[in-house]
Amino acid sequence: MAKIRVTQVKSKIGRPERQKRTMLALGLKKMNQTVEHEATPQVLGMVKKVAHLLKVEEVK
Repeated sequence: MAKIRVTQVKSKIGRPERQKRTMLALGLKKMNQTVEHEATPQVLGMVKKVAHLLKVEEVK
């Protein structure tokens, strides 16, 4: 399965608690932190919910 690289580019401050928890579930705790995940439907759904706070790249 394909992999994606997710980087937090905007702050979680002032965001709804649900979005903060989604970011934690993705493994993002700090600004400019990057994590890699398998591109499963569950992960892609989480990324879509907080896409305005992230930069997403496909890993080759």
